[in-house]
Amino acid sequence: MKVSFVKSAIDESHYPAPDRLEVAFMGRSNVGKSSLINALANRKKLARTGSTPGRTQMINFFAVGSRLYLVDLPGYGFARVPVKVKDSWGRMVEKYLINRPTLKAAVVILDIRRDPAEGDKDLLGRLKRYGIHSIIVLTKADKLSRQKSRRRAGLIGKELEGISHERPLVFSARTGEGRDEIWEKIQEILGIP
Repeated sequence: MKVSFVKSAIDESHYPAPDRLEVAFMGRSNVGKSSLINALANRKKLARTGSTPGRTQMINFFAVGSRLYLVDLPGYGFARVPVKVKDSWGRMVEKYLINRPTLKAAVVILDIRRDPAEGDKDLLGRLKRYGIHSIIVLTKADKLSRQKSRRRAGLIGKELEGISHERPLVFSARTGEGRDEIWEKIQEILGIP
């Protein structure tokens, strides 16, 4: 599977043509969005990663062959950027979610060690209202024992039951745990082989 960077955009006039299905990757700053995209693509430096929150500042489109775009969106929550910049990210992301006809699913990324915040729940609620299917992925699973990881996934799933009917998928960028399951869920939702 060939995955390549296509372009970065700040508004609709910069998006690539809506000629294929899209899956957006969303979550708090520094939760591992770019690391997840890199793992799914089997590439180490496709999406920019870093220890500083707020690294992704535009909407980044990655082509998967000729059938799909993976779309890395700016994170929400803690990021060392001016409030004006954060606000502009929020407007940019909202426009994308509402106006992009080929956006069919969003991978909502949460840190398995943290309880879902109000921002996470609000995001899942908005996706539901917009008719965008959410796939909940719990990252950083390698930071916990397997038993604790399963327990946390169950607790988080229960807490989000009223907002999402999907069972959270557990993922580790370090070990690759959950990678294939995430791809299978994306393909199932989009109806692509």
